[in-house]
Amino acid sequence: MLLATVLVGYWVWARIEETVVRNTANATALYMESSVAPLTQDLSTQERLSQESRAEIARLLSETALGRRVVSFKIWRPGGLLVDASNEEIVGQSFPVTENLRLAWQGEVRADFEDTVDVEDRAEAALGVPLLEIYSPIHETGTGRVIAVAEFYEIATQLEQDLRRARTMSWLAVAAVMAAIFGSLFVIVLKGSRTIDRQILALQDLSARNVSLRLRIQSAAGRATQMGDLTLRRIGADLHDGPAQLMGFAALRLDALRKRLTTEEARAELDAVEKAVKDAIVEIRTIARGVSLPDIGRRSVEEIVRDLAEAHGGRTGQPVAVSVDWDGSAEVSEPVKICLYRVVQEGLTNGWRHGGGRGQEVRLLLKDWVIRVAVLDRGPGFAELPPARGEDDDDMGLAGLADRVESLGGRLELENRTDGPGAALVVTLDLGGL
Repeated sequence: MLLATVLVGYWVWARIEETVVRNTANATALYMESSVAPLTQDLSTQERLSQESRAEIARLLSETALGRRVVSFKIWRPGGLLVDASNEEIVGQSFPVTENLRLAWQGEVRADFEDTVDVEDRAEAALGVPLLEIYSPIHETGTGRVIAVAEFYEIATQLEQDLRRARTMSWLAVAAVMAAIFGSLFVIVLKGSRTIDRQILALQDLSARNVSLRLRIQSAAGRATQMGDLTLRRIGADLHDGPAQLMGFAALRLDALRKRLTTEEARAELDAVEKAVKDAIVEIRTIARGVSLPDIGRRSVEEIVRDLAEAHGGRTGQPVAVSVDWDGSAEVSEPVKICLYRVVQEGLTNGWRHGGGRGQEVRLLLKDWVIRVAVLDRGPGFAELPPARGEDDDDMGLAGLADRVESLGGRLELENRTDGPGAALVVTLDLGGL
């Protein structure tokens, strides 16, 4: 911004100086040509001025109002030849043709302010006053042909003051405009920055509230799941200690009743009733085992997974491999433990049911507060991958598992293994959000 201000200020000042100097030079050149041109018409037919013409020019520049402003003059011929000058010592000498002199021969009025560096300008430079150097073409009367160039030096004290004042005003104007622009930009940027800051704070507040709300929802979902599992545990205990015990007592009474029957038909009927009662006892105990949970609150996730695998292998006769990569000693809440218990339980059960229990394996990984548990088998795999949410709404089905996992902010995936035949049930849970 500062560099732009300097460049614009310099450009504006240069244009002002150029315009003022040119206008002043044009006015002086017009007056000079109207006075000097008639006295130099000899040069249209000869190379030198007559003594009478030179004397008249000297009188004009010494006794008139023009002469009081002009401190020095030169009359040039082509090739840099001086045919007349206020300094008699350089008359008749030739000097290098300057750029201004060359352009003056082409009919242009040229001027420079305080530019007395040429060899022939030493006398003018020695005066020590501000000078306006003007080159004015002298035209032949009637034809307009340039027959000579008049160079004269006008005292420019007033011009210098005017230029200094114009320079100051131009720089002040440029500085004021640039300050206004800079101030406007600053206000715009400041307002934009404050708006962005307010929006960032609002987004941060909204994000914090969303995180808090998500954590509250997950916590509530975890507590609801935990309460549901505790209710199922009580139902399982009640089934085992209530109806199962009563059905067992009924089975014992049926054995005692058999001894009192005398006919084979009655005994056959009693056998059918006894079988139905024993089948009911088995189903009640199976249901009780399915809905009840072991005491997992004080056990680690690794212990829960290994015990589940061992129990499943004991029931099915097929060993279950377990691999654990546990990064540190992260504290896992009971709802997460219950979720992992149900995931491994359902995965092993489905692997046995659909994959024949071949090559069953459980992989448990904790890294950077993210738990990843995978239940795999070497069965035929999925001909077509089923959705994680099936039509089965039972809490032990895939739909129930998906709801349970997602309520804790996790993800459940079903996929075929890439290292051979088999299927995989994969669950990922981020402990950082729990």
